[in-house]
Amino acid sequence: MSTRMRPEALLALRRGAVIPAHPLALTPSRKLDERRQRALTRYYLAAGAGGIAVGVHTTQFEIREKRHGLLRPVLELAAETAKEEAPAAIRVAGVCGRLDPGARRGEARPRPRLRPWPPQPGRPS
Repeated sequence: MSTRMRPEALLALRRGAVIPAHPLALTPSRKLDERRQRALTRYYLAAGAGGIAVGVHTTQFEIREKRHGLLRPVLELAAETAKEEAPAAIRVAGVCGRLDPGARRGEARPRPRLRPWPPQPGRPS
Protein backbone atom coordinates (compact mmCIF):
# COMPACT_ATOMS: atom_id res chain seq x y z
CA MET A 1 0.00 0.00 0.00
CA SER A 2 1.38 3.35 -0.97
CA THR A 3 1.00 6.37 1.27
CA ARG A 4 2.20 8.71 -1.43
CA MET A 5 -0.37 10.85 -3.15
CA ARG A 6 -0.36 11.67 -6.85
CA PRO A 7 1.03 15.21 -7.28
CA GLU A 8 -2.11 16.34 -9.14
CA ALA A 9 -4.32 15.01 -6.33
CA LEU A 10 -2.27 16.85 -3.72
CA LEU A 11 -2.52 20.04 -5.77
CA ALA A 12 -6.31 19.62 -6.05
CA LEU A 13 -6.57 19.25 -2.27
CA ARG A 14 -4.44 22.31 -1.70
CA ARG A 15 -6.72 24.26 -4.00
CA GLY A 16 -9.72 23.25 -1.90
CA ALA A 17 -11.16 20.22 -3.68
CA VAL A 18 -14.29 18.90 -2.03
CA ILE A 19 -14.45 15.16 -1.37
CA PRO A 20 -17.89 14.23 -0.02
CA ALA A 21 -18.68 11.12 1.97
CA HIS A 22 -20.44 8.88 -0.54
CA PRO A 23 -23.89 7.66 0.55
CA LEU A 24 -25.03 4.07 0.15
CA ALA A 25 -27.86 3.27 -2.27
CA LEU A 26 -30.03 0.36 -1.16
CA THR A 27 -33.13 -1.24 -2.64
CA PRO A 28 -36.33 -1.43 -0.56
CA SER A 29 -35.20 -4.93 0.47
CA ARG A 30 -31.94 -3.40 1.80
CA LYS A 31 -29.70 -4.84 -0.94
CA LEU A 32 -27.09 -2.83 -2.83
CA ASP A 33 -28.69 -0.92 -5.71
CA GLU A 34 -25.81 -0.91 -8.18
CA ARG A 35 -27.53 1.36 -10.73
CA ARG A 36 -28.30 4.04 -8.16
CA GLN A 37 -24.92 3.63 -6.47
CA ARG A 38 -23.20 4.41 -9.78
CA ALA A 39 -25.61 7.29 -10.36
CA LEU A 40 -24.63 8.82 -7.01
CA THR A 41 -20.95 8.66 -7.96
CA ARG A 42 -21.65 10.28 -11.33
CA TYR A 43 -23.79 12.96 -9.65
CA TYR A 44 -21.08 14.00 -7.18
CA LEU A 45 -18.40 14.12 -9.85
CA ALA A 46 -20.61 16.00 -12.32
CA ALA A 47 -21.46 18.49 -9.56
CA GLY A 48 -17.78 19.37 -9.27
CA ALA A 49 -16.55 17.22 -6.40
CA GLY A 50 -12.80 16.66 -6.51
CA GLY A 51 -13.31 13.03 -5.60
CA ILE A 52 -15.34 10.66 -3.49
CA ALA A 53 -14.85 9.06 -0.08
CA VAL A 54 -16.51 5.67 0.28
CA GLY A 55 -17.11 3.83 3.53
CA VAL A 56 -16.01 6.75 5.68
CA HIS A 57 -19.28 7.87 7.22
CA THR A 58 -20.29 6.38 10.56
CA THR A 59 -23.58 5.27 9.04
CA GLN A 60 -21.60 3.00 6.72
CA PHE A 61 -19.45 1.17 9.25
CA GLU A 62 -21.72 -1.89 9.05
CA ILE A 63 -20.86 -2.43 5.38
CA ARG A 64 -17.53 -3.78 6.62
CA GLU A 65 -19.22 -6.71 8.34
CA LYS A 66 -18.62 -9.88 6.31
CA ARG A 67 -22.22 -11.02 6.78
CA HIS A 68 -23.41 -8.13 4.59
CA GLY A 69 -20.87 -8.69 1.80
CA LEU A 70 -21.01 -5.02 0.82
CA LEU A 71 -17.58 -3.50 1.34
CA ARG A 72 -15.82 -4.84 -1.75
CA PRO A 73 -18.74 -4.30 -4.17
CA VAL A 74 -19.36 -0.75 -2.92
CA LEU A 75 -15.67 0.19 -3.16
CA GLU A 76 -15.34 -1.40 -6.61
CA LEU A 77 -18.45 0.30 -7.99
CA ALA A 78 -17.28 3.70 -6.83
CA ALA A 79 -13.73 3.21 -8.10
CA GLU A 80 -14.84 1.91 -11.51
CA THR A 81 -17.43 4.64 -12.01
CA ALA A 82 -15.06 7.40 -10.90
CA LYS A 83 -12.35 6.10 -13.21
CA GLU A 84 -14.82 6.11 -16.13
CA GLU A 85 -16.36 9.51 -15.38
CA ALA A 86 -13.42 11.49 -13.97
CA PRO A 87 -10.09 9.65 -14.11
CA ALA A 88 -8.30 12.37 -12.11
CA ALA A 89 -10.85 12.24 -9.25
CA ILE A 90 -9.43 11.52 -5.81
CA ARG A 91 -10.72 8.22 -4.44
CA VAL A 92 -10.72 7.65 -0.69
CA ALA A 93 -11.63 4.28 0.81
CA GLY A 94 -12.57 4.15 4.48
CA VAL A 95 -10.86 1.44 6.46
CA CYS A 96 -10.97 0.52 10.10
CA GLY A 97 -10.24 -2.41 12.33
CA ARG A 98 -7.29 -4.05 13.97
CA LEU A 99 -3.82 -3.20 12.76
CA ASP A 100 -1.42 -6.00 12.07
CA PRO A 101 1.99 -5.82 13.82
CA GLY A 102 3.65 -4.49 10.67
CA ALA A 103 1.30 -1.52 10.49
CA ARG A 104 1.76 -0.77 14.19
CA ARG A 105 5.54 -0.64 13.74
CA GLY A 106 5.00 2.22 11.30
CA GLU A 107 3.77 4.33 14.21
CA ALA A 108 7.31 4.49 15.58
CA ARG A 109 8.56 6.34 12.51
CA PRO A 110 9.15 10.07 12.83
CA ARG A 111 6.12 12.01 11.63
CA PRO A 112 6.53 14.73 9.04
CA ARG A 113 6.25 18.27 10.27
CA LEU A 114 2.82 19.73 9.52
CA ARG A 115 2.92 22.92 7.54
CA PRO A 116 0.25 25.62 7.46
CA TRP A 117 -1.68 26.00 4.26
CA PRO A 118 -1.63 28.35 2.50
CA PRO A 119 2.02 29.20 3.18
CA GLN A 120 2.50 32.25 5.34
CA PRO A 121 4.74 35.09 4.11
CA GLY A 122 8.17 35.05 5.69
CA ARG A 123 7.91 31.43 6.88
CA PRO A 124 9.60 28.49 5.16
CA SER A 125 7.24 26.06 3.50
